[in-house]
Amino acid sequence: MFHLRLSLFSKTKSLECEIDNFHDKLIDASMTFNKAVLVYLREQRGAEFTKASKEIKKIEHEADALRRSIENKLYTNNLIPDLRADVLQLTENLDRVINKFDEVTYMFYVEQPTIPVEYHNSIRDLSKLSSDCAENMAKASRAFFRDLSSVRDYSQKVYFIEHESDRCSRQLLEEIFSSEMPLANKLQLKQFITEIADIADIAEDFIDELLIFTIKRDI
Repeated sequence: MFHLRLSLFSKTKSLECEIDNFHDKLIDASMTFNKAVLVYLREQRGAEFTKASKEIKKIEHEADALRRSIENKLYTNNLIPDLRADVLQLTENLDRVINKFDEVTYMFYVEQPTIPVEYHNSIRDLSKLSSDCAENMAKASRAFFRDLSSVRDYSQKVYFIEHESDRCSRQLLEEIFSSEMPLANKLQLKQFITEIADIADIAEDFIDELLIFTIKRDI
């Protein structure tokens, strides 16, 4: 159904560049988040984790500036009026994921949860799955603007990875709540696991919406 087409903004290079940069910020945030989690598991809130946390905050600020600029250009230049609302919604939802990466990283920084070493591998797996899910979400969204024929391929990857994220988080929670860990620690870890897994859930919701917008654009 989805055919190859020219870029949605082929005549507005400035806006096209900003949208490309916005997708880059999401991919940067996903990779930096995964790095931050790995660093935290290794040395908790040390200098390297603090640096990664600041990197994500910087990416989040830059993404916010790009989002505002994109929205301003869409309105002031009266670009693609038929699709403008869809593009604005997609941009806001992409930004939501970047904000989530920042929020969860900040949670680690403030709460400094104690994570027993026997759960480190599962936390690493869950973090990687959420990061990969967001990255493929960004690629699917970029394809919406550049090549509709690729949207479904990246979307299927998001669905598959989100399913794996659900499986990983459920198994991890079952292990934690069947352990002898104090209840307060269990509940704190549950919150972190849920927050990390939520990133993949948000990406899945985004893809549901993106596929509808893709069908509309392809008609």
